[in-house]
Amino acid sequence: MALRLKTRSQDDTFALGRALGACLRPGDTLLLSGDLGTGKSVLARGAARALGVEGPMPSPSFTIMFPYEGRVPVYHFDLYRLSGPDEFEAAGLSEWFGGAGVCLVEWPETVDLAAHPCVRLTLRRAEEDEARDVELETDGVPLNEAVFAPWRAEKA
Repeated sequence: MALRLKTRSQDDTFALGRALGACLRPGDTLLLSGDLGTGKSVLARGAARALGVEGPMPSPSFTIMFPYEGRVPVYHFDLYRLSGPDEFEAAGLSEWFGGAGVCLVEWPETVDLAAHPCVRLTLRRAEEDEARDVELETDGVPLNEAVFAPWRAEKA
């Protein structure tokens, strides 16, 4: 499934993350791509809240991964500072994928991460200040398209 979505504010991006997070199950991965400041962390926080994570969720930029407890374990990655797949593997980060938790990954293209099952989201700035154009694709994660109706832009 491929969808084109649009959020109109930071709160709306968070709400889209919550809707998506409610669909994720143990073993799923959410891959978040987009330029700096497009809302990847905001969307990840929304998804984590839907998965039962409470409390502050700082960006994992300098620590690469933060683990959280919710209804299921949630692992929030920021791969921006990694030099490539070798550094990813050497750090043992691949062991967190496909297990009992959900992985939320910002900058997956840094290491050419191809996770399965996954949802891929690409966020881009839209013409309006806080609006974002969002492309959503799934690979092995069943999603109900009706959940995304409030953000629907057009069918991809």
